[in-house]
Amino acid sequence: MESSDLAALEAAGLYDPRAPNAAERLALIEWLAAQGAGVEQMIDATQRGGALTGLAGDLALRSPQQCFTLAEIAAMAGTSPAQIEQFRQAAGLPPAGPDEKLFSPADASPFSSFGLAAQIFGEGPTLHFIRVVGSAVARVAEAAVSLFLVNIEAPIRAAGGSEVALAKANLQVMDALRIIPPVTESLLRAHVEVAIRRMRSARRHEPSADLVRMTVGFVDLVGFTTLSRALSARELADLVAEFEAVAHDLVAARDGRLVKLIGDEVMFVTVEAPAACDVALALVERFDTNPTITPRGGLATGPLLMRSGDYYGPIVNLASRIADLAVPREILVSEEVAAGAGGSMRFEPAGRRMLKGFDEPVTLYAARRA
Repeated sequence: MESSDLAALEAAGLYDPRAPNAAERLALIEWLAAQGAGVEQMIDATQRGGALTGLAGDLALRSPQQCFTLAEIAAMAGTSPAQIEQFRQAAGLPPAGPDEKLFSPADASPFSSFGLAAQIFGEGPTLHFIRVVGSAVARVAEAAVSLFLVNIEAPIRAAGGSEVALAKANLQVMDALRIIPPVTESLLRAHVEVAIRRMRSARRHEPSADLVRMTVGFVDLVGFTTLSRALSARELADLVAEFEAVAHDLVAARDGRLVKLIGDEVMFVTVEAPAACDVALALVERFDTNPTITPRGGLATGPLLMRSGDYYGPIVNLASRIADLAVPREILVSEEVAAGAGGSMRFEPAGRRMLKGFDEPVTLYAARRA
């Protein structure tokens, strides 16, 4: 590292030879330079709100061919900058500056495909699908960042690790991220096959293209609001993560789908009513010895409106309202669920109840193991 470079870094406030950590910071600067990072990139990284320890990882994340502007990539894709910005906005990405070199040649194909998909499915439905994909990918991205911060960076800092150690960890993690695209491709193919099979089964008795007959369930944690005030943020996160993980595995093992996690509540669907009852009861049983986690739930069977990987309609609302009536460690179900799962479960009458949003009382049953 030349003295002029150090002077520039010193002027930018990134290096102080008189500071107690001068030797550690110099070691980091020299290591970054050995990775190909220039002085201007170091200064720019911190001016953009980043940290020197993450610079090598940031550079590894960007493609070496990422050197085209919005107008340039639009010309390569045979489309307009406005259409690309429409695509990116739907995917949840911020606007690209006119002079920002954010794109590589590989980006041209997805942008071209957007126009083709819009011609086939219509622009509105295509944009909606991109929003779904963008939302899912954004969650994967944030989960990856969180995985690093909690499990790698935090222990290094707690152990008093050096800046170089943290920078090297950043770079190693970015290299490890290369496994995500092939894994995602494999999982997508497998999930599409499962979704096709599940939808074929669920649409056997529904003439409409967007209606499926399934059992939908809601299971939540009683007293979660009170519990959240008694636990630390980390303890609360661990509790929710445990509940979500158990629910996810139980649903998958019974050929259902965990639709979403809504705070302390999970929503899931199954084609067969007995499977939904099994999932809900297994969730209660799994936490039977844990006094801090007391699940309860509600199930309903009927036609569900299917939209973008989610489900809507009166039956969904019914299941949600039924769950609200259940007491801790109780699973309440509608008449249709009891009729559909009667051979494999036991159902005890739980009365006729008035539910919010429903004009007539609803007959309910408490699900039990046969």
